Amino acid sequence: MTHDRHSYAEPALVRTTHLALDLALDFSAKVLSGTATHTLAWSGPGDRLVLDTRDLTILAVEGAGGAGGEWEPLEYSLAVPDAELGSALTIRTKQHERVRVSYRTAPTATGLQWLEPSMTAGGMMPFMFSQSQAIHARSWVPVQDTPSVRFGYAAHVTAPPELMVLMSADNGTTSHRSGSYDVVMPEPIPSYLLAIAAGDLVFEPIGDRAGVWAEPEMAKRAATEFCDTEEMMRVTEALFGPYRWGRYDILVLPPSFPYGGMENPRMTFATPTVVIGDKSLVSVVAHELAHSWSGNLVTQDSWDDIWLNEGFTSYVENRIVEAVYGHELAVMETAIKQHATVVKLDPLPAAQQAVELPGLNHRSQYHGTTGLGPLKGAWFLAWLEERFTREIFDPFLRGYFDRFAFRSINTDDFVGHLQEQLLDKHPGLVRPAELAAWLDEPGIPAFAERAVSARFEIVDELRERWLATGEVPAGAKHWTTQEWLRFLDAAPDVLTAAQLQQLDREFDLTGTANGEIARRWYAIVAASNYTPAYEELANFLTRVGRMKLVLPVYKALAATESGHTFATDVFTAARPNYHPITTAAVQRVLGS
Repeated sequence: MTHDRHSYAEPALVRTTHLALDLALDFSAKVLSGTATHTLAWSGPGDRLVLDTRDLTILAVEGAGGAGGEWEPLEYSLAVPDAELGSALTIRTKQHERVRVSYRTAPTATGLQWLEPSMTAGGMMPFMFSQSQAIHARSWVPVQDTPSVRFGYAAHVTAPPELMVLMSADNGTTSHRSGSYDVVMPEPIPSYLLAIAAGDLVFEPIGDRAGVWAEPEMAKRAATEFCDTEEMMRVTEALFGPYRWGRYDILVLPPSFPYGGMENPRMTFATPTVVIGDKSLVSVVAHELAHSWSGNLVTQDSWDDIWLNEGFTSYVENRIVEAVYGHELAVMETAIKQHATVVKLDPLPAAQQAVELPGLNHRSQYHGTTGLGPLKGAWFLAWLEERFTREIFDPFLRGYFDRFAFRSINTDDFVGHLQEQLLDKHPGLVRPAELAAWLDEPGIPAFAERAVSARFEIVDELRERWLATGEVPAGAKHWTTQEWLRFLDAAPDVLTAAQLQQLDREFDLTGTANGEIARRWYAIVAASNYTPAYEELANFLTRVGRMKLVLPVYKALAATESGHTFATDVFTAARPNYHPITTAAVQRVLGS
């Protein structure tokens, strides 16, 4: 195992093989308290165990020998905290087989959000959920917070009896509420996949292996929206091997959840912003399901190699979308991603493009921003597929998932596998310079082909005609979500008031329930200082906490003095509804 510079842990000396949690949820104090018991495997001589923590109050540390060994107090020290990494908890041991830490979290834990009843769909019961990626597990569990360490876990959790508690584990399918819950995750996972949630939650089945957990007001709608999940599982298994996690359930969280989804094994956490009634945004489910192979099964061994998680997942996601919804939708989704990110870098000099692999290199990204490396990784895999054909590439990728299953690896491990199992077996198809352009050089290689959609070509033609003549795009009322995203993505950042009025009059974009359309529309509204839409823009920013949707709008507002003032006022009102990760990201945008 290599050293992870994002963690204080020392897995080359000792690592956790199993974690036992005994936790109590206190909604009035907004703290989680209890014990974390680590079963340890020692690799050599040493007398210390170093765990990652952030803002945890350590109450006691004890060690024991075998399963029946007596507990004894251990000496420990908590280092001066680093603003990003937190504090190293150093425990002096005699190579104890088990170490138990008693602790409690802070109300401001970066990996937890405690919601008042008014912030939920039902409005009657509180809600709590975690977000451990990237390095936020340490804010609610003292743990070796590095993806290079994998462990199974078991948990006993107590909570108010009216609330249902779920974790990234085997939760069953009954929503019986007792106030006391026991769950088990038998497969080894990294710490960033630890997850917990508690609220007024019910279960809706959507297949033999899949179902939806959500508040009663959302459950049936979400189950209808995600009804293709079992089919997604089947096609992915046919392509890349068996699903190895038992069940695949989806927990639909309140709108403050900062991401589209989080791939917690057995229990994907998902945003309600994708439940809009037409399945047009369910690629989020395809993405999180794809993580069951790329990320959860085969894991990056540090956040420097995040492309191994996200790049592979974006590629597999696209294959799922194609298999379930057709080639054209998959091409449109790919073209949207390419245009919205990397293509906008084209005018920049190479030194400013910073789209090299592997990925996450800056501390500001620890809060969840993954940069552009993962998109480049997905593009790289699609290029390999085209170069070798699916007949060759698909078995190669399936072999990759089989070979490294339940392991944490780095880019060198992948490159070695690539060389051995693909390049050496099919010489001459990829030149060393081409491989280096993908893996080592900034930007997207000049020889990389971009996705081309015939429907997008029509959208582009209609948009340019509208910009030149004011002629409303014919048939736009019947466009898919993806066609509208293309129209707005390639439109000028700033439009005239007359142009915005015309689009709004014809297509009712202000107030749209589609979050992907809304974030693009409101970003143009903000950049254009189109104040007639500001009330709905503010409602959108206050109602939704998903970073992908709100940050572009805040950035557009912050570009002008008046917009910055307006954005600051909106943020003041919206902040109580935001997850700490979203709050930190908006503060960086606003410079506060």
